[in-house]
Amino acid sequence: MTASIDAHVRLDTHPTHPSAVQAVLTGTQAHVASTALEAAGWSAAATDVLVLARIDHEEPYWAADAAQHLTAEGITVEITPRLQEAIDEEWTWPNYPMPWCTRNEIREVSDQAQKIHDDIRNGHLLIHAHAHDGHTTVAVGTYLHQGGKSVYLHGEDHLRQIADTFDSPAEALVAFENAHAAEMRPGPAPLTDTERAATAARSVFDITTAKPEPPRPQLEAVPIYLADAGDHDALLDTFLDTHGEFEKWRTWSDETTHAIHESQTLRIERVHETQARETAWTVAAYETPVSDRMWHLTASGATPAPVLQNLLNHLADGDGWDTVIGVPVGERTVTTATQPLTEAGWKHTLTGHGIRWTSPDGQAGVRFDPLTAQAPQSPATWTIWAGPDPDRPTWAITASPHTPSSLLADLSETLAHETGTRQPQPGRRDHRTRLAASAPAAPAVTSGRPASRSR
Repeated sequence: MTASIDAHVRLDTHPTHPSAVQAVLTGTQAHVASTALEAAGWSAAATDVLVLARIDHEEPYWAADAAQHLTAEGITVEITPRLQEAIDEEWTWPNYPMPWCTRNEIREVSDQAQKIHDDIRNGHLLIHAHAHDGHTTVAVGTYLHQGGKSVYLHGEDHLRQIADTFDSPAEALVAFENAHAAEMRPGPAPLTDTERAATAARSVFDITTAKPEPPRPQLEAVPIYLADAGDHDALLDTFLDTHGEFEKWRTWSDETTHAIHESQTLRIERVHETQARETAWTVAAYETPVSDRMWHLTASGATPAPVLQNLLNHLADGDGWDTVIGVPVGERTVTTATQPLTEAGWKHTLTGHGIRWTSPDGQAGVRFDPLTAQAPQSPATWTIWAGPDPDRPTWAITASPHTPSSLLADLSETLAHETGTRQPQPGRRDHRTRLAASAPAAPAVTSGRPASRSR
């Protein structure tokens, strides 16, 4: 028999929103019911008051579902007569674009749309761009969890659905731009009337008793070299958790952590608490565990986390650690390392320091110094940076002469085509990346704008 919990939940219709539901909690263990409801998508609106406001107008159905689960947990639930009337009411969407669906199937489609809406609202799904395809709103975005899956979204409100998926933000953005270049706009689309109404329903209660929620920053999508640095320590911890072939070593000081490959021939050093332009990462490869290092690179403290993540993933793949030492770095190596930049339209110039490739917006670059390329122990034959110039970088990666061309090419590909996020920069213009690579066109899904609920 389920133990009784000292919590009482009174479910009633919302005072202003036509379909939303409110829950008033009492009892010494009201927090137990509050936790259960928040996990089911309810929002805290005031002290011991929660609101369920959805974009599919199915709140009465899900309120009844919540009541069943709470009762099963030993929590007392009261449903007011007017809410019970709404629960028992049979209604349908007028002019529903998928008339073959049963009422339960329509509800399933709506619930998937609700999940997409919640993921966007809660910051789990970052929308890079949107457009109008002549029928409805379409958008492209990336889940910040779930392995970073990128998606093509079609439709609005209860009809929004995932129409296609992509392996990377770059691939998704290319496909989206190919299909909607003329109408493409950065960021998410403006809120629909339904979305605004749901937002308002969560905020009609007395703000003096409302439970404070930390503000969620509205991140903007930018080329990856302009992305925020993020949490480098968390990045290293995640890398070590997912790649058992690397072992974590702490030095006598807590200021430094080493990640060493099981072969003992690849070592990653992370220096904590560094300044933005100071060396925070060093990667070194060795022919044998006791030989001199073949090549190495460094990254400064402000290097964007997604750039470092791609670098670590390349190292974990084990592709091109070893390299031929004692052989001059030739034209073929340079061409291989920088081909993604050339194909993406980065400007190629000769300077007093060597050869430079500069991004179309002038805010990032790659420099190759042929003079130091002949000295195997040179610290910086290659310099990758973002900022005014390589001598005053916002962040920088430097690499020795024999750093594998495959690794450098992977970094070049990342800079040329990947995107990241950052806090909005007041006074700066939005950056929009035009990607030249090809990708499959986004699928066409036809449906009209969602109709309002009919009773």
